[in-house]
Amino acid sequence: MNKWTTGVATNICAQVTTLLVAGTLVSNYAAAQPKYSQWSKPVNLGCTINSAAADQGPALSKNGLSLYFASQRADPNAQGAADIYVAQRASTGDPWGPPVNLNALEPGRPAINTAAGENTPNFSRDGHYMFFISGRPGGFGDFDIWASYREHVHDDSAWTTPFNLGRGINSSAFEGGPGYFENEEGGVPQLYFNRGASQADQSNTQILMAELQADGTFGNAVEVTELNSRRTDSRPSIRHDGLELFLFSNRDGNLDIYVATRESIDAPWNTPVRLSDPEINTSSNEINPHISADGLTLLFASDRPGGCGLQDLYMSTRTKLKGKGE
Repeated sequence: MNKWTTGVATNICAQVTTLLVAGTLVSNYAAAQPKYSQWSKPVNLGCTINSAAADQGPALSKNGLSLYFASQRADPNAQGAADIYVAQRASTGDPWGPPVNLNALEPGRPAINTAAGENTPNFSRDGHYMFFISGRPGGFGDFDIWASYREHVHDDSAWTTPFNLGRGINSSAFEGGPGYFENEEGGVPQLYFNRGASQADQSNTQILMAELQADGTFGNAVEVTELNSRRTDSRPSIRHDGLELFLFSNRDGNLDIYVATRESIDAPWNTPVRLSDPEINTSSNEINPHISADGLTLLFASDRPGGCGLQDLYMSTRTKLKGKGE
């Protein structure tokens, strides 16, 4: 906990006042996105990454060279439930190497994966912290959000003993889908996540947010009401500037990827809009969106036909439009 406190507590500053957003849902999204092209048709990451089992919860390192995700694949190093794996590549133009169970990548270090199940990894923007969910002993009940620290941000074998993020975030219910927002404008860092009744019952999950306090712990989480419906709303993933947030929801009947935007980091979120870009959403289920550090790659999981197994990882990309800087 000392490293956590030292590493991020100094980022805390006052927030500023901003304007509310007006207009229709679709026009709000369009108005907030002039800097980007449409999302491309998603591409399956292939059967080197995907398996015959369920592969989900993707997260890409800031340099784009490490792909983390959870899998229930048959593997000699599997711990008996979903485990976190990492695949690496030499450059962003190279193919991914075979995924490796984190326990096998870092023998002799404290285990990231346990028999209780680990899922949905995500990173702090500086790459020092990995957030994930686990049902391991030592939590507050069901699945909690945990974190692990590493000194060397490009060393996927350097993760240290995971620690529970505490009662401000975790409860006797199910906590999942952590998404850490560093707040580069100097405001308080925030952790977005979802909460449901239990791992077995996520029929009505809500997105919450907790702010990092001066002592390095998180304050009590509050519901982000504008992002929630009366059904499943999960895995919030926030663009680095805090103005765009992806989630998955079945508010319209099917599990699909949605996006919400806002005018500034202090403005409320616009009501999420189902992504209409070609083939992001299908009649199958699309879940666990993750926006890359540069905002140009969207990863998610889907059980659509034509994959390698029960649930595969897919990737879509977009480009910055000329003359539209960050």
